[in-house]
Amino acid sequence: MRVDLGLEVAVGEFVRALTPLLEYVYREAPNGEPWKARDDVVNEAFNLATAFIDADGLATDEELASLLQTFAPLIDTTFATTTPSQARQLGMTVKKRAFLSKPSSMFEIFLELDRRAGTTYSTSYYEYALAIGHMVASLDSLTSRTELLAIEDFRGMLLARLKGEPTPADREPDAAAPAAPARPAADATERAAAEAPVEGETTTADELAAELPPPRPLDELLAELDELVGMNEVKAEIKLVANLIRVQNMRKERNLPVHESSRHLIFTGNPGTGKTTVARLLAQIYRTLKVVDRGHLVETDRSGLVVGYVGQTATKVTAVFDQADGGVLLIDEAYALTRGSEQDFGKEAIDTVVKLVEDRRDRVVVIAAGYPDEMDGFVGANPGLKSRFPKTIVFPDYSTDELVRIFELLGEKSNYTCDAAARGKVRAWLEAVPREKGFGNGRLARNLFEDAVARQATRIVTVDDPTDDQLVTLTADDIPG
Repeated sequence: MRVDLGLEVAVGEFVRALTPLLEYVYREAPNGEPWKARDDVVNEAFNLATAFIDADGLATDEELASLLQTFAPLIDTTFATTTPSQARQLGMTVKKRAFLSKPSSMFEIFLELDRRAGTTYSTSYYEYALAIGHMVASLDSLTSRTELLAIEDFRGMLLARLKGEPTPADREPDAAAPAAPARPAADATERAAAEAPVEGETTTADELAAELPPPRPLDELLAELDELVGMNEVKAEIKLVANLIRVQNMRKERNLPVHESSRHLIFTGNPGTGKTTVARLLAQIYRTLKVVDRGHLVETDRSGLVVGYVGQTATKVTAVFDQADGGVLLIDEAYALTRGSEQDFGKEAIDTVVKLVEDRRDRVVVIAAGYPDEMDGFVGANPGLKSRFPKTIVFPDYSTDELVRIFELLGEKSNYTCDAAARGKVRAWLEAVPREKGFGNGRLARNLFEDAVARQATRIVTVDDPTDDQLVTLTADDIPG
């Protein structure tokens, strides 16, 4: 059996990066033993590797062979002559997944030091530990959803601790370390989540011709995704997509076979549920992960694809794909292409989309969006659509609490605040809107906010010499009845 060296590389980087950090902690601690640092880091790497292998409850020969080869020179030379079958009989990875359920003692030591001394040791742990997780997932040709969920749960747990947020397994650090010389924290770009989803933005040819900035870091993009209001299930699915692509890329870099899967998606949900906002972020994620070259989003609908003359619809569809080249094409209300008489050119548009989706699968990712029931009809309109759009992500309606939060975030962005009476009236107004097909969601909250601002302006002009607080405060009178 050919043994994959990927895990050996990831573990080696983990040990080389974290050993000097732990040595410093041990050296400065009372009765510290810095000479134990390397062994402790190696054991930490072993615990991580075995836990990720056990994440799906299935230790494959490929995973165990790589584990044994990686740790033979680090922990026990007899691993070099141990077979995967023997390792399985010994239970080397059995019940190890529990190690991923809470932050380790080593991570907590680094985190405590960072919070007191301004270092970034816990961030280094986070990065190199996740690299081991992704590497383990890449050892098998087919990565399971369970493995990807384990990686994402682990990532989310460590990120929560890094942000100072509680986790289910939150606990006091197992050890405290003395202060270390301050080290500048890593730069981070803070991105607001106040913007409610807005449909209809497109990318022009001039914008495409502009010089592209560097791809944004994946963690930064996922953080921006996390900041969006609600959509927990959607966020989880997007993260699984990103993790799978990352794992597949790691296999490609090692010239290992990859089970190729379609990147094209179907988004279903009411208007204003964030489909365009998420599609725009996903386009950038795809660029960072080298799925596409440019990472821009082009939006279209039936009117942008169908022409009422023989032979022109295919040409128009091709032109839209040309504009989306190197990025993501979002076809809104895609089911509308299936409507019309026998003489309608929607079918020609669908046939052309199917052909171009296949011909340009390495250059353009297509997202077809619309209402759930109607999108079932769209997929059934052409035999080639189901295989090319195998994954559907459902965008649920926002709850009243989430819509109120969107309203408040819009206000914060524009420097408006609501008094208690206004906030209560906003909630009552949103609660009273029927949750039926076509419910406006984020767009509804935006429209309500803009109406309130206009009403407030009409009221304020009648006030002599208004105060600063009056100028930026929305009252109950500003909220429609």
